Amino acid sequence: MKYLTLNNGIKIPQIGLGIYDLHEEEAILEAIDMGYRLFDTAQMYGNERLLGNAIKKSNVPREEFFITTKLYYPSKSYEFAKKGIEQSLHNLQLDYIDLMLIHEPYKESLEMYRALEEAYEEGKIKAIGISNFNEELYLDFIKKCKVIPAVNQVEAHVFFTRKDLQKVMLENGTLMEAWSPLCAGKHDIFNNEVLISIGKKYNKTAAQIALKYLLSRDIIIIPKSANKERLLENISLFDFELTNDDIEKIETLNENKSLFGWY
Repeated sequence: MKYLTLNNGIKIPQIGLGIYDLHEEEAILEAIDMGYRLFDTAQMYGNERLLGNAIKKSNVPREEFFITTKLYYPSKSYEFAKKGIEQSLHNLQLDYIDLMLIHEPYKESLEMYRALEEAYEEGKIKAIGISNFNEELYLDFIKKCKVIPAVNQVEAHVFFTRKDLQKVMLENGTLMEAWSPLCAGKHDIFNNEVLISIGKKYNKTAAQIALKYLLSRDIIIIPKSANKERLLENISLFDFELTNDDIEKIETLNENKSLFGWY
C-alpha cells in the first residue's frame, strides 16, 4: 500500500473501500483480509455501525485502520454538528475518527466545520475536511475556516479529471480524494478501447488503468465493490507504472464535466 501525507502530517492509505449502499459485513471483512485499511462511510449511508462491527470482528489493531465518515444535512448547525460527531463515534464504536468531512456544501458549512475543528483540537477526530466543494466554494471556504481542510472528496475519474481543482487545492494544502473513481460504470468505462489497449501492456484491466491514472496524480481513491475478485483487482495497482504517453492518451478521455449532475 502507498500512503500520502495530509497537511497535518498524518498518513492516509491511497486506496480504500467506499461503502456507499454497501450493507454486507462479509464484504468489509474480506476487504480487510485483502489488506484494505481505509474505509469511507457517511451518516447518510446508514452503515456506520456495520463498519464498526466489522472492525471489531477483524482483530486488526485499531491504529492500522483509517476510518472516514461525513456529516450531512441533519447536522446543519454548530450544535447539531457536535451531536453528529458524537453519534458517529457511537455508531462506529471508536474512540476517535481518522477523517471526518462535511458531506456537501451547505450554507451552514462553516458553523458545522467549527464543530469539526473543536473535535479535531480535542483529539476526537485526527483530520477534518470537506466533500463536493468546487473551486469557487473551496477558495471561499478556506478564507473563513481556521483549519485548512486536509481533504476535499469530489467526483473525479478519467472522464472528469479535475486537474484545475486539484492544482488549486494542492497550492493550499488540501489533497483530493476521488469518489466513484470508476464513475459507477458509466460511459462503458470497463470496455473503453483506450484503457484496454494500455492495460494490455501491463496485463491489467481497463478499470485498473483508470484507477492507476488517479494514483499517478497523488489522488486518494475509494472504489466501491462487494465482489471479491473486483476488491482484489482494485487494490492490485502497485506493480506497474504508467508512462507519460499512457497518461496523455488517458487524458484525451476527459470531458471536463460531471457524470452525476453535481456541478
